[in-house]
Amino acid sequence: MSIWARSVGANSIREGVIAIHTKYLFMASMDVAPEKDALFNEVYDEEHVPNLLKVPGVISVTRLTQEPLVLSIGGEQKEIVAEGEPKYTAIYEIESPDVLVSQEWADAVEKGRWPEEVRPYTSNRRHVLRKVM
Repeated sequence: MSIWARSVGANSIREGVIAIHTKYLFMASMDVAPEKDALFNEVYDEEHVPNLLKVPGVISVTRLTQEPLVLSIGGEQKEIVAEGEPKYTAIYEIESPDVLVSQEWADAVEKGRWPEEVRPYTSNRRHVLRKVM
């Protein structure tokens, strides 16, 4: 797996590979109704992720939120607007695509407050599976 990183610590700079422990990454991205934002994050962190981490073949979960992007490219700074991109993304390290169709996964995604109190208030949902090269 060739994903390179530079890690800056208190007294050193270390170059190496970002630690990805599986060959597959599943990404679930979405927006949430503004009035449900706090509930969304609470349920995702305290119920949804812990339930999915119990599924055999799910190794880790990392949650991300979109940030404004300005970068230097072509000799100038440009603001990059990713129109239509969802605000939230969760990246799941999974052992195999089979994890996503297992009964354990199907049961986990229907537990807790997620299916009735959160999922109906999500939109712009995207689900992507990537194989690490």
